[in-house]
Amino acid sequence: MEDNNFRKGDAETDVFGSNVMLNPAPVEKIPDSPTTPEIAYQMVKDETFAQTQPRLNLATFVTTYMDEYATKLMDEAINVNFIDETEYPRIAVMSAKCINIIANLWNSPESNKWKTGALGIGSSEACMLGGVAAWLRWRKKRQDAGKPFDKPNFIISSGYQVVWEKFAKLWQVEMREVPITMDKITLDPEGCIQLCDENTICIVAIEGVTWTGLNDDAEALNNALEEYNTKTGYDIPIHIDAASGGFILPFLNPELKWDFRLKWVHSINASGHKYGLVYPGVGWVVWKDKEFLPEEMSFSVNYLGAEVTQVGLNFSRPAAQVLGQYYQFIRLGFEGYKQTQFNSMSIAKYLHKEIGLIPCFQNFSQEVVNPLFIWYMDSEYAKNAKWTLYDLQDKLSQSGWMVPAYTLPANIQDYIVMRIVVRQGFSRDMADMLLGDIKSAVLELEKLEYPTPSKIATQNKTPVKNKIFNHTGILSKDKNTDKK
Repeated sequence: MEDNNFRKGDAETDVFGSNVMLNPAPVEKIPDSPTTPEIAYQMVKDETFAQTQPRLNLATFVTTYMDEYATKLMDEAINVNFIDETEYPRIAVMSAKCINIIANLWNSPESNKWKTGALGIGSSEACMLGGVAAWLRWRKKRQDAGKPFDKPNFIISSGYQVVWEKFAKLWQVEMREVPITMDKITLDPEGCIQLCDENTICIVAIEGVTWTGLNDDAEALNNALEEYNTKTGYDIPIHIDAASGGFILPFLNPELKWDFRLKWVHSINASGHKYGLVYPGVGWVVWKDKEFLPEEMSFSVNYLGAEVTQVGLNFSRPAAQVLGQYYQFIRLGFEGYKQTQFNSMSIAKYLHKEIGLIPCFQNFSQEVVNPLFIWYMDSEYAKNAKWTLYDLQDKLSQSGWMVPAYTLPANIQDYIVMRIVVRQGFSRDMADMLLGDIKSAVLELEKLEYPTPSKIATQNKTPVKNKIFNHTGILSKDKNTDKK
């Protein structure tokens, strides 16, 4: 005789012997009755089982590995709301400590004990806060001068991350794009200056461009802006979107001037959950000095018995990531971060070199300046190939790898590229496995008798030309670097 309680799921029920496992997972309605935690866990786990494992996801910039103590620490704080400062006052202090550490990594000149910055859910919120601060500062100056303030704009390269488009639309600020071209593939300082006027709230330079992995030349932009501001009497600042580069450059290129050492850099954001080495989501924004953070961005509220002052777009937010960030700072220290980022960079350079040796591929740049890079198909090879990089992406996904293929921004959108992002947790052995799978996939694709659908869809496009760039985004004059 069947024990219905047993079949429905009780403490003794075998997970795969329960009635629940005979039914599809809920889609539209909450189930009528509860089940055991073991069965609920298995159902949720099974639904995500077929996905790429996070450490094989070379598309994401987000941290997919932390050590067991960091994970334990964050798990134990999963129920802590950061904003409850009355109940968890040490979390707020810990956040301020993180801001101090990050500000000093970026050579903050601020003399206050506590540097001026804010916590964000990720670098997207941090970008928003930096943009809003620049907009409010500009608006106040225009108001004080009795001038119109209804047509603000900011300037950025066409290699921007989508958060800047969101900022433009949500705050009604015109976004003026400096085109990326195959001759100038990072932000062109002179192109920026040509777009500046009295309504420009800031110029955004990117350290670690999502599309290419390259860095905008912030020092050259600062020098061009110094000349322009001196000539016009304007005081247009620079915001640095260092979502990726903010935790790479201080450790691997400390001599490079991109941060608060530059006169016109007033704010910088970075993502703690990228190369800050913390699980998502956490981002940081720091201002050069308190004077650059408008007062109206600080919101005070009597919350749970205390007066809480906060700078941010969100109110409630997880505290676990703050603990994770502070843990990493203590655990790794400067040398530990340097070693970890060095290893990621070294593996990226190794992959860059090896992929560049595969005859059908062409690297986009000569150098790897962040632990990520892109490549495209050799133009002569592509003419006769029956496949595209989209097909290679599909082949690699069958082995569990997520290596994205995509087209570059407007003006160079005919280039289909692939990108690899190397992060903590990706080893040299894994890199060799990836290279082996890439080469095997290419051999399979080369056996095709007929063009793939992606090839048919792109075969009428203008053929790409072989060009290779150095880390500044300028076309290399060394013809020997081009593939023949």
